[in-house]
Amino acid sequence: MIPELGHYALILALAVALVQASLPLVGAARGDVRLMTLGRTAALTQAALIVLSFAALTEAYVTSDFSVATVVANSHSAKPLLYKISGVWGNHEGSMMLWVLILSVFGAAVALFGENLPDSLRARALAVQAWVGVGFLAFILFTSNPFLRLSPAPPDGNGMNPLLQDPGLAFHPPLLYLGYVGFSVTFAFAIAALIEGRVDAAWARWVRPWTLAAWCFLTLGITLGSWWSYYILGWGGFWFWDPVENASLMPWLVGAALLHSAIVVEKRDALKSWTVLLSILAFSLSLLGTFLVRSGVLTSVHAFAQDPARGMFILAFLVIVIGGALGLYAWRAPTLQPGGRFQPVSREGALIVNNLLLCTLCATVLLGTLYPLFLDLVNGAKVSVGPPFFNTTFVPISFALFAAMCVGPFLGWKRAELWPALVRLRAAFAVAVIGMILAATMIDRHATLAAIAFGFGVWLILASILEFADRTKLGRAPWAETRRRLATLPRASIGMTISHTAVGFVVLGAVATSTWNVELIRTFRIGDSAPFAGWQATLTNVEQVRGPNYDAERATITLTRDGNPYVVLTPERRMFRVQQRETTETSIRTNFLRDVYATLGEGDALKGWTIRLYDNPLAPWIWLGAALCALGGFVSLSDRRLRIGAPKRSRIVAQPAE
Repeated sequence: MIPELGHYALILALAVALVQASLPLVGAARGDVRLMTLGRTAALTQAALIVLSFAALTEAYVTSDFSVATVVANSHSAKPLLYKISGVWGNHEGSMMLWVLILSVFGAAVALFGENLPDSLRARALAVQAWVGVGFLAFILFTSNPFLRLSPAPPDGNGMNPLLQDPGLAFHPPLLYLGYVGFSVTFAFAIAALIEGRVDAAWARWVRPWTLAAWCFLTLGITLGSWWSYYILGWGGFWFWDPVENASLMPWLVGAALLHSAIVVEKRDALKSWTVLLSILAFSLSLLGTFLVRSGVLTSVHAFAQDPARGMFILAFLVIVIGGALGLYAWRAPTLQPGGRFQPVSREGALIVNNLLLCTLCATVLLGTLYPLFLDLVNGAKVSVGPPFFNTTFVPISFALFAAMCVGPFLGWKRAELWPALVRLRAAFAVAVIGMILAATMIDRHATLAAIAFGFGVWLILASILEFADRTKLGRAPWAETRRRLATLPRASIGMTISHTAVGFVVLGAVATSTWNVELIRTFRIGDSAPFAGWQATLTNVEQVRGPNYDAERATITLTRDGNPYVVLTPERRMFRVQQRETTETSIRTNFLRDVYATLGEGDALKGWTIRLYDNPLAPWIWLGAALCALGGFVSLSDRRLRIGAPKRSRIVAQPAE
């Protein structure tokens, strides 16, 4: 009965979404306040219905209701409760339910917290978002119904993909979808603004918080996915330029550009049409990521659902949404009035350079991701575009981006001079050059590009700290003055400093881990030893252990230096009893400066076991930096200027002519 209730709630949500998508648009066109207000009511009603439907699906998973087809396909009674819950979205149908749930929650948030929005803009934005909801609700109901029943019901389910039975993957999809779907709000505001023909500083003030929230969640989602890949897949790396990884990176890059572009609209009333275009592209790339994961056109460890028929539905929807949005942009963008002027050498100019470089990076990733698909479609040729292409193209462009991030905050608005900004950065640049030289001479003389990247990471950290110290006059004024300046410093500025500094830490961690890591792969019998990264690695034991829904082989590896124990690693090889699938469970011992990492391969007591050992310097800085980057975004989001939004536009009532 509960699954049927969830199904009916989903059908009603589609009906309400159709009302929300149509009548408020009519009301906005006619100036009918009652119809415009209906959009708010419909958004709240739709969210309540989808929450009810999602709760019904979750109840089926938690209680192991094996009369529901998706529960049978993706769950098992022996699964821990966490993975029964995460199993709701660990499959195609459930992940689409999570998508529409988050979409409806964002719509309800706009309805609840958009009181300072003009009635017409809010009505149009809610209607646009409802049209997106109509597409996904129709997709679920007609091609991916999660409430289909089985009769007779089997005694138990098939279980969940063992690779997804991990805490990291339990929370990765919700965070990623909060980012993807969050950009739907900025998309809706952009389309609404194009319909009204008005983009101004107030519009940018309304868009920035939603963009910032989506970007922060997407940052956390990407970080968690990278961390999962690092410690679960057992390959010792954190980013492989997998197509699905790229699908999440592209909207992140465009979202970062949108954040900076919206600042220029707010501060200088410039870059209006460009910012609207970025709003459209950020959500369009999110839809593209959804298509890539579920279309069956690519093979990836992350692509847990592949269905060409469903993929064609999403592709058609993608073409309608993106094509319609870009068509409207081409028609209406020329009518947007240009704003304030500024000199090329200025804070605005630096933000434009930032935008162009971020979009160039996104275009590079898009080309490398889609080129093999287009080539296969045209002539059936199979090619692989992997890390060599991306490292060769992406990294040099990033250098220019890092330089703009260092210099830009030291430039004034509207008009500035470059040389004074460079002079203020000379000490940070000198230290960065020293770090680059040391990396090139003392670590690896053949890794010139890595040494340059390492130097840029150091420069970015020091420049961000120096800019913060300059704002607060740290070390140049009495402590009371510094404390007063710190207390009055906008949180958006503090958040910027945190995020820019964090990017520097990510760069240092990525460069060190990718370039200067040490790897050992060899076969060990019990008692065998081998030198590894200055330690002596010894396999001391291999034992059988039993988990809640798996059987495992666990190795004990001891690392010693000069006979003194340093660390004990216990990697496992797990066989899940229901699925009869094998996974690896890495063992990682970490501190602030390095990860020591081990995986256990196949083997036996007679032939020995294949052991992989990695010493990854500065690896913790990658995820620490990424988490701090998101933290900086949330600090900025707490800025009162963003929380209260822009003042509500006054309604001017036309006076009758006398």
